[in-house]
Amino acid sequence: MDSLKSFLNSKNYTRVKLKLTITNHLELEATINGIPGRFILDTGASNTCIGMDRIEFFNLDFEVSDIKAAGAGALEMETLISTNNTIEIGTWKRRRQKIVLFDLVHVNQALTIHDSQPVDGIIGADLLKKGRAVIDYSKKRLYLKPGSP
Repeated sequence: MDSLKSFLNSKNYTRVKLKLTITNHLELEATINGIPGRFILDTGASNTCIGMDRIEFFNLDFEVSDIKAAGAGALEMETLISTNNTIEIGTWKRRRQKIVLFDLVHVNQALTIHDSQPVDGIIGADLLKKGRAVIDYSKKRLYLKPGSP
């Protein structure tokens, strides 16, 4: 049987290297609106998110949201929504992507306490679903299907 890599290459998936951090998170580089950043890959996060402190850095337009975020021990966090963003992960590209903006200070504090680097945001299940993502945990690779819905 062919390897996962060979099979997904035959289906035109793009392959992205993941880094396993000291905190056991999978991390990757993604480019938002032409600007590279560091992100945690989180299959349990329903939405792709960026910290509110990174709004200007990534040139994000936003509007107020009624959605309350929860995660990593924090509940009922205020959010903003940014639409019409371009996200690139490796050679995979998605336009008109919605991103949830909320305070990631608690996430980055937890990372730095464990001698890990802070991140700009989280790549969530919304984007993984759109990219028909396949994660090879043993090889630390993310595969995304170009042209996915």
